[in-house]
Amino acid sequence: MSSIASVFRPGYKALIAYLTVGYPDSEAMQRAAVALAENGCDIIELGIPFSDPLADGATIQKASHRALELGVTPKVCLEIAQQLHRKIATPLVFMTYYNPVFSFGLEAFCQSCAEVGVSGLIIPDLPPEEGEELEATTRKHNLDLIYLLAPTSTEERIALVAAKSRGFIYLVSLAGVTGARETLPPELGSFVKRVRQKARQPLCVGFGISNPQQAGRIARIADGVIVGSRLIQLIEKDASLASLKAFTLSLRKALDSGNI
Repeated sequence: MSSIASVFRPGYKALIAYLTVGYPDSEAMQRAAVALAENGCDIIELGIPFSDPLADGATIQKASHRALELGVTPKVCLEIAQQLHRKIATPLVFMTYYNPVFSFGLEAFCQSCAEVGVSGLIIPDLPPEEGEELEATTRKHNLDLIYLLAPTSTEERIALVAAKSRGFIYLVSLAGVTGARETLPPELGSFVKRVRQKARQPLCVGFGISNPQQAGRIARIADGVIVGSRLIQLIEKDASLASLKAFTLSLRKALDSGNI
């Protein structure tokens, strides 16, 4: 069992947090990751900055752009991941796009990920129909390749992702990009149910989750919640990270109690 899969114990709801690597700077980002790990986060998703982040909204786009200006490359991301892996036991997952992985070299990138302690990859622009080579390479290095599904996904796509995704399946709550939102789609429950009929993997919902009430609602229907943009906003507003810690604890409480 992978370190990611081991998070999903029966009846337990996973909290997955997203951070842009190197934002607002490397030291602050690592302090934020440690704070998340210490306050109830089960998996940390590390976003590799990319010049054309198609799946990301304004908050993460801005963070990615700033990180690139600071010289954060995939190589730097691997170095930071290694430093984090030495500090915390929380599984680390890279969220990136296919171009940086392809440019680095699939074998070299996956081998490097395994060496520094990264447990999995999320690549939003890699369709499962075209993922065979990376799937084989990630398996070779014991990495989980996590695929995404959206409410617009066909039954055929759901079945394909259910056959291929490892660790968990990332369910996009709505058609669009990442970003904190006040409300979540009312049809989210039926979407999760559709996937549940075909998939045995844990199902985690991301995109738009910005408060404990939303997290608690998702905990009633899914196996995990993914939060990103709101965390970055809190880091920007409060460098002491007190707000980030309090918010993370409130999410953990909502997931544990199933609040709506």
